[in-house]
Amino acid sequence: MSALLRARPATTPAMLAAFSDAATLRHALAFEAELARAEAAEGLIGTEAAEAIATLCATIAIDPAELAEEAALAGTLAIPLVARLRAALSGDAAKALHKGATSQDVADTILTCQIRAAGGLLGSDLSRVTTALAALARRHAATPAIGRTLLQDALPIGFGLRIAHWQAGITEATARLRREVEAGATQQFGGAAGSRAGLEGKAAAVSARLAAALGLPDSPPWHARRGGIAGIATALAIVIGTLGKMARDVSLLAQNGVGEAREPAIPGRGGSSAMAHKRNPTGCQVALSASLRAPGLVAGILAGLPAEQERGLGGWQAEGPSLAELFLLAAGAADAMATVAEGLDIDEAAIARNLAAAGLGNDIGESAALVAALLAPND
Repeated sequence: MSALLRARPATTPAMLAAFSDAATLRHALAFEAELARAEAAEGLIGTEAAEAIATLCATIAIDPAELAEEAALAGTLAIPLVARLRAALSGDAAKALHKGATSQDVADTILTCQIRAAGGLLGSDLSRVTTALAALARRHAATPAIGRTLLQDALPIGFGLRIAHWQAGITEATARLRREVEAGATQQFGGAAGSRAGLEGKAAAVSARLAAALGLPDSPPWHARRGGIAGIATALAIVIGTLGKMARDVSLLAQNGVGEAREPAIPGRGGSSAMAHKRNPTGCQVALSASLRAPGLVAGILAGLPAEQERGLGGWQAEGPSLAELFLLAAGAADAMATVAEGLDIDEAAIARNLAAAGLGNDIGESAALVAALLAPND
């Protein structure tokens, strides 16, 4: 099975592109080009050398498969990449390339650039989910329905109250992720041991210029402090979990014998290869699958927090693949549940029938007021 056949059903084309080989190379080459320009602006290398480096980074053709083999041997992408660039340069430009930087600076900056791009993509789909759910919650705020606790009939609630809780959970998780990305996805420029040595006391100015050119917030080196990355990973898992909560409830409401809500009927989606009568909750399946996979990915990143001294061995190297997978899963879950939310088929007759069968009356308490309160932060 190809990687695309495995990955695409669980995510979106846009998120796959954000973490593609092409994007990884683009960010790596941008780092080297803008580092050279920043150092030239501070008088650390010659302007001609910097422009030679920048021109090469903009024009060089690199086969990702070949570079991947070289990176597997070297242990990091930056080593063979810098070697290729140096081989294509000469004189002062070859010497000036990658001045004051180290492999982890490249790797972490690539990751933070991808995190910021991915965060924007994910935010758009999450907004689709919350916007659609808010409208549904208001519409059904006072629709009497049976509440269920421990998978058993409980007391009546407004059907929209359940939806408002989905919406509020996803909204809160989205805001948490946004905060973690803003705080944790910052410029990484520390050099060989994180002391910014060899730059004549101008490293802070170089870092500020580099960060601005790459569209990242500037920051002191954080190479041995991985809490920011762990925070982003944890926030992603919470986003996925809140989407999974909605998916779990929708799939339960769609069961035969309940039938209170179903995913929208879309040609080619939700069918069975063996049973033509079925209308499977396929979007919910995507989100629930993501919810099952996310905790293990986060656990691996958390396990790397006790990094060894100035550069950990194995911990931070495990973060990139896991974080990319978390973003891929979150994107797939958000896109799937946006489609569900925007076309959710709510059967009011089934809701009324199930409530009557429970024989617990129609008192939905303060459901409508609670819906309004839950949605208020978005108004």
